[in-house]
Amino acid sequence: MSDVLKQICAAKRKHVAAAKKARPLKVIKQMAKGGPAPRGFAQRLADAVAAGGTGLIAEIKKASPSKGLIREDFAPSALARAYQSGGAMCLSVLTDTPYFQGRDAHLTAARMATDLPVLRKDFILDPYQVYETRAIGADCMLLIMAALTDKRAAELAKLATKLGMDVLVEVHDKKELKRALKFEVLLLGINNRNLKTLEVDLATTEELAALAPDDRILIAESGLDSPDDLARMAAAGAHCALVGESLMRQADVAAATRALLAQPIAATG
Repeated sequence: MSDVLKQICAAKRKHVAAAKKARPLKVIKQMAKGGPAPRGFAQRLADAVAAGGTGLIAEIKKASPSKGLIREDFAPSALARAYQSGGAMCLSVLTDTPYFQGRDAHLTAARMATDLPVLRKDFILDPYQVYETRAIGADCMLLIMAALTDKRAAELAKLATKLGMDVLVEVHDKKELKRALKFEVLLLGINNRNLKTLEVDLATTEELAALAPDDRILIAESGLDSPDDLARMAAAGAHCALVGESLMRQADVAAATRALLAQPIAATG
């Protein structure tokens, strides 16, 4: 685990401890039961791929630890509608506050503004957070293998499934991929960003996709800025992509999303 990830996880554990005191597990469980019916996140992606398209997960992210503030005029509802208008199949919303300036309310607002399924992008370490994720309306939950033991990852995934959510398990290298494949997971995210150097290399997806079983839905993450990038990932077997920062920085988010999903130059030239 990188030093940055260790810091984030340490802060997250303190946050969860405080949340448990403010809103006990019994209460959050009841809130989870009263949450809106889950939308099929994995199914939406599978349908897009079956139709010959890209299963784009468009991300709503206000800031990041490495880049700072990404977008000043940050309105989750408007961004969600823009993404849907541009052709995104699903949404991803950052809810971590200290490092990404996210809020649970950002996810709830984005989901209410569209009919797209929504992924909660956060550092999920504790079963309490799984109930919390369902309570705020998320349809899918992220699990980062670099931050979890095999036992805890399997436990959290099982609980999320029990609550009706899909699970996206993120890996960064061969070791994490091997660990992730020990338990049943349909959505496999391959992050092209090196956690130690923060450098991005699309070859990461190409390398790991070749080792993944054919029955998984592969999602390329980080460093995807153009139709050619998406085509390169699709050629490797990752027909879905999670894209955030490159779209969030554009004045016209809907137009930028449509442009990203356009036919690559190589295919049209």
